[in-house]
Amino acid sequence: MMHHVSIRTADIFRAIAFYELLGFTVSERFSAGITLACWMEGDLGRIELIQIPEPKPAPDPFGDEHYTGYYHLSFDITTITPDLPGWLENLRQRFATANPAPPLKVLLAPMQQVIGDRVWEVAFIADADGMPLEFIRLLGKINS
Repeated sequence: MMHHVSIRTADIFRAIAFYELLGFTVSERFSAGITLACWMEGDLGRIELIQIPEPKPAPDPFGDEHYTGYYHLSFDITTITPDLPGWLENLRQRFATANPAPPLKVLLAPMQQVIGDRVWEVAFIADADGMPLEFIRLLGKINS
């Protein structure tokens, strides 16, 4: 079982605000060397945010077809919502009314994808630093 996913960020306070809108809450604050860090937990799991002093521009794993390495985080929201497009619209509205959150950046609008014998709804958004986040919801199994 995975304990957490670690995310390096240019601005930990902006990142905390972003992930709070996804339902995470700060469970521990600490320092990692000379920088700020925290764990956040919620229905989607546990993440660690680490602020990077003097950050360099991040690669674009979603838009650069030649990028290699970690691509995205994926959250299964099957038990959280019966409707991925509605859930995403609700999230968009939370971002629109939150202050000072920037508008939600949708990288891929909800669509269906067949993987093996399952049909999934899939959508991608960008986090506060532009990292792709995938949200998937199981629609059903294909009868063979």
